[in-house]
Amino acid sequence: MADDPQREDTRRSGATLRAASVSRAFDGVQALREVTLELHRKEIVGLIGPNGAGKSTLVNVLTGFDYPDAGTVELAGRCITRWSPHRRGRHGLARTFQHSRSFRELTVRENVEVAALGSGAGVREARRRADDLLERLSLTQYSSAPAGSLSHGDERRLGVARALATEPRFVLMDEPAAGLPEAEVPDFAAVVRSVRDEHGAGVLLIDHNMALVMEVCDRIQVLDHGATLAEGDPREIRANLDVAAAYLGDSAVHEDAS
Repeated sequence: MADDPQREDTRRSGATLRAASVSRAFDGVQALREVTLELHRKEIVGLIGPNGAGKSTLVNVLTGFDYPDAGTVELAGRCITRWSPHRRGRHGLARTFQHSRSFRELTVRENVEVAALGSGAGVREARRRADDLLERLSLTQYSSAPAGSLSHGDERRLGVARALATEPRFVLMDEPAAGLPEAEVPDFAAVVRSVRDEHGAGVLLIDHNMALVMEVCDRIQVLDHGATLAEGDPREIRANLDVAAAYLGDSAVHEDAS
């Protein structure tokens, strides 16, 4: 795969989130085996694999909700392996969760404002960020509604808005499209792209919706039993026989070859 000049610029500037040879075990079960992953700003990297492959464990290690047994996590060339999630957030690392972490009794607007305030923004700046993000993510009409009243798709958008309210350099999305009706997936794909294109952040996307992953990702990394099985752009991953047979189905190989 040819190098992207923009990605080379981000490497040189140190705008990189990196897990280096990370390993993690739980009760003797090896969840991660010397996994190395790099995420640069202004790119979307997909992280795929079956349940139990270690995807969420890797996200937890990257964001400080868990610590590796071996290996390091680096942000812009600085070791952050033992930093707390809050400290990482202050330095530009944000995430969404498989299950909603919104304050259901607060309004949609208040949820975004709280996220901005938590990142150090003042009240006026938090309001500005909330107004801007609600408009960008088509949530303005729900701004005064309790977050708990949102549909599943709009709740996912709110999760992205809360993450972006911290003005992150990197956003890690853990199964953001889970449970979304297929009809809403294209709109959500546009939301994911906007994080890269409009906000300039790097995105790590974990999702089982292969259509979404293949459509929006610049690169894809495949985990299998806690280790990296393959890396490449979407076309290379589709053409990889091991990946296609294990995760995408044989039809993916035939479709790509047709």
